[in-house]
Amino acid sequence: METRLADFIRDTPRGQEADAILRACVHCGFCTATCPTYQLLGDELDGPRGRIYQIKQVLEGHPADAAVRLHLDRCLTCRSCETTCPSGVRYGRLLEIGRSVVVEQAPRPAGQRLQRWLLRRIMTTPGLFGPLLSLGRLARPLMPAALKEKLPPDQMPPALPTATHQRKVILVEGCVQPAFKPATNASLARVLHRAGVDAVRVPGERCCGALSLHLDADAEALNLMRANIDAWWPHVESGAEAILSSASGCGVMIKDYGHALRDDPDYAERAARVSALCRDAVEFLEGEALEPVAEGERRRVAFQAPCTLQHGQQLPGRVESLLEAVGHTLVTVADVHLCCGSAGAYSLLQKPISTKLRTRKLTTLLQGRPEVIATANIGCQLHLESATHVPVRHWVELLDSPD
Repeated sequence: METRLADFIRDTPRGQEADAILRACVHCGFCTATCPTYQLLGDELDGPRGRIYQIKQVLEGHPADAAVRLHLDRCLTCRSCETTCPSGVRYGRLLEIGRSVVVEQAPRPAGQRLQRWLLRRIMTTPGLFGPLLSLGRLARPLMPAALKEKLPPDQMPPALPTATHQRKVILVEGCVQPAFKPATNASLARVLHRAGVDAVRVPGERCCGALSLHLDADAEALNLMRANIDAWWPHVESGAEAILSSASGCGVMIKDYGHALRDDPDYAERAARVSALCRDAVEFLEGEALEPVAEGERRRVAFQAPCTLQHGQQLPGRVESLLEAVGHTLVTVADVHLCCGSAGAYSLLQKPISTKLRTRKLTTLLQGRPEVIATANIGCQLHLESATHVPVRHWVELLDSPD
């Protein structure tokens, strides 16, 4: 693709990066076949090829407007198009650049800006989010159905193991997962302990930065990344084998710290080291000797592969293989590449599209009559379980037999 970027961005780092990405695109259209919003809406401007063209126009000097902003907002950032693309176009990164430029040129209305600010403040502050969630649960009987579905019942985690091993990993807690699903990381810590590895929780850890990055707060996201690097670094220096994330959405963000902070002289080297150490839970556990699940705990499982796991981290099929290896039965799921509609805050900001995608995803997940749906990301878990009576659990819980 030929490009003629405008003066305002041509010689900047993000302009040069965007130019290289744009030039890799040949407009073949393969991406449209796997784009959830294009399949749902049938509009070229709501598919990867159309969005790339809109971003190109803005970067070449055509004024951005609310219509362009809407088409970019409707993108789930699922990156299924990247998996499909034969030319290796880094669409996700181009979208980040395009969104930031469009919002600069066509600022959001005050109501949208306030909504995004509140989401960032509440969801990325555990000391605020946890108490608000507890209050919400108390008021749940009085809430309308649309709000009730966002508030799953309280969960009691299994007992945590006592640290006794020489091998250690940093366990990323996440923002909302400790409040919504504390059993997830507790189960992961127990599975690790049985494999001879201690999970270290680090005080001072912050949000990974993904939510801020996707809600128009790039500088805030970078500051959260720096805070995490500072918090984790003493443990990195003392020999932690890995930085483990059970939430694939956090993992894909942490793996990008090295790129995001590559021009920061104070953090570039450490950020690259942190990214190199980051592992999704499945990457680490598949290399360990895991105990088979007890006969009575084995289940028929439909696995929902989050986009951040299969497209972002490029780890398709890995969780399914591990679950089968420990004794579970995996049912066939059609269209595994398609997004469930959660996509971070997308389910709150683009509810009609998100709801339709969830309905389609649950239809494919339930066709094999599973006893449980498993996933690898807290957002997907909350989104799916709000619309089905089949239990939706994080897959690491299916490795953790009761004591």
